[in-house]
Amino acid sequence: MMMLKLFGLVFFCGFLPPSQEVLSGLSCAVSPGAMQNVLSDAILQNGLLQQHLQGLVLPNIMGEGGLQNSPTSITGLHLVKVRLPRLSVVLLPGIGVQLTIAAKLELSGNCLVGLLSELIDIVVDVNITANIKCTNFESGTVQVVIEDCLCILGAVKIKLLSGLLSLSVNEIVLNQLTATLPGLLCPVVHIVINVVNIQLMATLNKVIPVGTAGAIHYQLASLPFTSGLFLGLDLDGAVMQVGGSIIPHDSSSSALPPLLDKLLILGLRQSFLNAVLCLLIQIPPQTFTCTPEVFSSASHLQEAIMTSVPSGCSTCQGTSPLSIKLSLFGNPLIILEENKATVELSVMIQVFVKHLDGSILNLLLLKADLGLNAHVSIAGGRLVLRLSLLSTSLSLESSDVGISDISNLKPHCSSLLVETLLPLINGALGIGIPLPNVLGIPLLKVDIQI
Repeated sequence: MMMLKLFGLVFFCGFLPPSQEVLSGLSCAVSPGAMQNVLSDAILQNGLLQQHLQGLVLPNIMGEGGLQNSPTSITGLHLVKVRLPRLSVVLLPGIGVQLTIAAKLELSGNCLVGLLSELIDIVVDVNITANIKCTNFESGTVQVVIEDCLCILGAVKIKLLSGLLSLSVNEIVLNQLTATLPGLLCPVVHIVINVVNIQLMATLNKVIPVGTAGAIHYQLASLPFTSGLFLGLDLDGAVMQVGGSIIPHDSSSSALPPLLDKLLILGLRQSFLNAVLCLLIQIPPQTFTCTPEVFSSASHLQEAIMTSVPSGCSTCQGTSPLSIKLSLFGNPLIILEENKATVELSVMIQVFVKHLDGSILNLLLLKADLGLNAHVSIAGGRLVLRLSLLSTSLSLESSDVGISDISNLKPHCSSLLVETLLPLINGALGIGIPLPNVLGIPLLKVDIQI
């Protein structure tokens, strides 16, 4: 279960207490359970640990302890299989992550006791605990270091084909493995953690196309931080137009609430959403003729305009049909309030006549300020907004024919914009805003809170 919050947009795997104020920011908070699943998948389920332990070769074991205390040597001891691996994670507040791997290592080699040579199989329980800390933040990436790696051996089971095994051989093997295995296993764990860090950073530092309009470059904005409840990831998203120019937005840091029983909280700041809307809503001017065959609302608007033309306007004769040009004015602006998202958008409406000689008579130039309700949803890992008209405010910019009263034009202009422009805007928004696949955690069963 997840949650997305818009700033405030938070996509929760859950629920945000109303009293918790969220600051601006594009941030993620990941629960210990989710982090454990992520690391378990990356290290154990994908076979990464087995792969890097496969080449593990242990030193020869020499000692006295075979039959009648004859010399004993075990050579060619190598890893055959990692059995029953288990991984657990504890978040260390202000430090990082404590990772514990428990497993049974199945080893095999050649055992020479006196003059008797045979295969030897050893199964040893190991418990490796390492404290992982992020450091050296630069350009959206971090390095990880392992502090205090501790490897503890548990039960050791030894099997010889002949079954002739003395307690002293068992003791020799245990002593030698205790002395050598930690020094071999901790460096392997270090290598595995660095590989996983590169894989996980790739989910955070990524350029994702936004249709054909441009792309969003998501990356870490600062070092990850930990509390006892969650791992915090401060992200930023550079909104890039085709050609590489960046649409600026406020990139201040953010604070997210505790996760409670959720896997992931992802928050998006209002300024970031505005930058993406500017990228998506790039509708070229639309021009059409006011005929019923084109749009019924355009025909009705023409009738209303002609009744507003002052009597005696000689230049207005023979001006049917009229032409209308719709042009977006300024940038769209999303407004986020509690449980409500609206988009403010301005449109210039030019009503004109083009004479045979090529001259243009501007009957009206109107500015329509639209209030649009934004329905927010998640589909395919993308944030999708669909707009519907809430309100229209109409103002007269100019008129070449002396029209001054536009009070009767508002309903017709609203209908025209709903019929012509709004489908184009929703079509542009339909591709959605791609969201980062944080640590590979899919955005499923998402609750959205504004």
